[in-house]
Amino acid sequence: MGIKNKKAYSRLKIKRRIRKTVVGTAERPRMSVFRSNKQIYVQLINDDNGSVIVAASSRVAEGNKVNKIEQARLVGTDIAEKAKAAGVETVVFDRNGYLYHGRIKSLAEAARKGGLKF
Repeated sequence: MGIKNKKAYSRLKIKRRIRKTVVGTAERPRMSVFRSNKQIYVQLINDDNGSVIVAASSRVAEGNKVNKIEQARLVGTDIAEKAKAAGVETVVFDRNGYLYHGRIKSLAEAARKGGLKF
């Protein structure tokens, strides 16, 4: 097993362990974060019927030349605004197996500043 495979496998194990307990409902949807090398995406998901309530990504603000942590902060404020417009105030945070630092942390803190509770 190569380094890349081992890293992906360990993230998958962490993701499965988190998803056993984190479940989104209509009142309190799951805020799922996906991080690629260049972009960051976040969705509010209702797991009861499997639907996405709102979504935001850093692809919308590609014209801005900012670093990735600032990109994540912008996405966090954007998802907070969209969630407020959809009537969502509390969420369950799903870091998707990523460690809680860097881009994931800045997105979460910006969403909290924007008014989301989790």
